[in-house]
Amino acid sequence: MKVQEIRSDFPILDDLIYLDSAATSLTPEPVLEAVLSYYRSYRANVGRGVYRQAQIADQRYRDAHLKVAGFVGGEDGTAVFTRNTTESINLVARGLDWKRGDRIVTTLLEHHSNLLPWMRLKEVGIDLEVIAPDKMGRIDLADLERAINKKTRLVAMSHLSNALGTILPAREVGRICRERGVLFLLDAAQSLPHMAVNVKDIDCDFLCFSGHKMLGPTGSGVLWIRELEDGKRNGEQRRAKGQRMSSHASKNQDSGKKLGSTELAPLLAGGGMVEDVFDDGFTFKRGYEGYEAGTPDISAGIGLGAAVDYLARIGIDEVHDHEMSLTRRLLKGLDGIGGLEVYGPGADSPVERGGVVSFGIEGLLPHEIALMLDQASNICIRSGHHCCIPLMRHLGLKHGTARASLYLYNTDEEIEKLLGNLEQIARMA
Repeated sequence: MKVQEIRSDFPILDDLIYLDSAATSLTPEPVLEAVLSYYRSYRANVGRGVYRQAQIADQRYRDAHLKVAGFVGGEDGTAVFTRNTTESINLVARGLDWKRGDRIVTTLLEHHSNLLPWMRLKEVGIDLEVIAPDKMGRIDLADLERAINKKTRLVAMSHLSNALGTILPAREVGRICRERGVLFLLDAAQSLPHMAVNVKDIDCDFLCFSGHKMLGPTGSGVLWIRELEDGKRNGEQRRAKGQRMSSHASKNQDSGKKLGSTELAPLLAGGGMVEDVFDDGFTFKRGYEGYEAGTPDISAGIGLGAAVDYLARIGIDEVHDHEMSLTRRLLKGLDGIGGLEVYGPGADSPVERGGVVSFGIEGLLPHEIALMLDQASNICIRSGHHCCIPLMRHLGLKHGTARASLYLYNTDEEIEKLLGNLEQIARMA
């Protein structure tokens, strides 16, 4: 991978070393150009006009959905554009037809985005089981199987821990859920920008991720939904039956749903998402339009499509190989610094991991480490709880960790500079 050529698309890197891509990635020039091109050349709303500008905007926005679905091997499903992973997960949490006593299984590794929406459902009588990991961030699949009972409706799990870097066994979990007739939601916010993710291989029902972590604009996210088992896409079944959905209803009112149906009620109702409106209710459109009420962030969606193009041109496997090479170098270097502890899989660990590396230095708070790196060498890392307070409490890390997270634009030289600075900080602590 020609890293120096890639870096030329990120002029912000002339002034800093950016090691916080797990929080948000940088955005390359081709993606910025795609966003600006919308505003400069064909600014119009989508799904509403028949004039030329509107048709161009509509086509580019629709193409972006197709690109995103194809990127995850999900051409047969529905890719809905949201603002971020958080909104995608909440769409599922609010859109499924829950019954009192239904059960959800998740893990203590989860980002708050994949924990709080399920906690909130406890208010309406949903049972929540949270599985604890070991110190390496591993989940025992036997614990998962024990947690799934006849009332379990959904398993919600992250693919890669944003705090420890551990890769979780998504394929195995997908197999277990399919065998048990349970829905499977995978939070791929941290994995999809860095490694190949295919919904067919994983066999998940819902895939959630954020565009801003994969070179796209902020305000862009995706909820991919598996196609309904009867072959009709989400939203189409209701229209085919001629059913009317009450305008004040927030949940699917169909009776006799089979456990395992992925049909969701829209989170929002309004302009652009309706097929027809009656005196006493409405029907919503099939496909992604039924879930994107109102004027969407059109430029962000188009920019996300451009980000997918950018990653596809480089090759996601090449991105992953480059990142893993840097990660191995970083872990090996950290292992040799006295007073520094790595949290999660280390250099010699057999546990599969990604390029998210958490650590601490004895005698220093994580925020102090981050400030020292910034002030000394313009090195940007994350510090704190990483939106994983229950996990940090479980690990006994009151103040969280310092975290370096890598991506395709980082270099060996940057890793060496980080290690050199950390060695000096550790000596002074």
